[in-house]
Amino acid sequence: MELYNYFRSSASWRVRIALALKGVDYDYLPIHLVKKEQTSPEYLSTSGTGLVPLLVLDDGRRLHQSMAIIEYLDETIPEPPLLPRDALGRARVRALALDIACEIHPLNNTRVLGYLSATLGVDDAAKTRWIHRWIEGGLEVVERQLAANPSTFCHGETPGLADCALVPQIFNAQRFKCNLDHVPNVMRVHAACMALEAFSSTQPSACPDAE
Repeated sequence: MELYNYFRSSASWRVRIALALKGVDYDYLPIHLVKKEQTSPEYLSTSGTGLVPLLVLDDGRRLHQSMAIIEYLDETIPEPPLLPRDALGRARVRALALDIACEIHPLNNTRVLGYLSATLGVDDAAKTRWIHRWIEGGLEVVERQLAANPSTFCHGETPGLADCALVPQIFNAQRFKCNLDHVPNVMRVHAACMALEAFSSTQPSACPDAE
């Protein structure tokens, strides 16, 4: 497999974690978002979307969108499972993952922050307030879910889909100096994840294109 990704992309890191948890080897192909490599004709001809991550399977077929990629991996490489066996458990894990991937991350990704600055003329101080508002508020929602049903990881005693989404979001929160004192369960789960090699070995600083 080949994974087109950017070392600091939350969505890319989610997939790197999932591949590591599944024990899958892949070729790491960097696409530098800040340098706009995702808009190059070469990458657009490969991805079609101009987004990362993009997973190219052994037979050449291509998958995009991190949540879809991770669920594909879970269906085709069942062990260890990233989703619970029961329907209610799967619904809870998917909801937690989407609380992050749909409600927090899109408001603070590279494209949105670039538009705020370059097109809308938002200054750095206002952009920082924007980032803090959506990350801190969004994580508070996740905190309530984890506090209502505490476990070592987001759901149960093994890491799964929701943890793949949570850890990269905490990296972004820390990078942007967000307040995290109000989410102790989130940070407890984050610490449990980062103690595992699948999370620590795939973090941005460990990537070959890290700056």
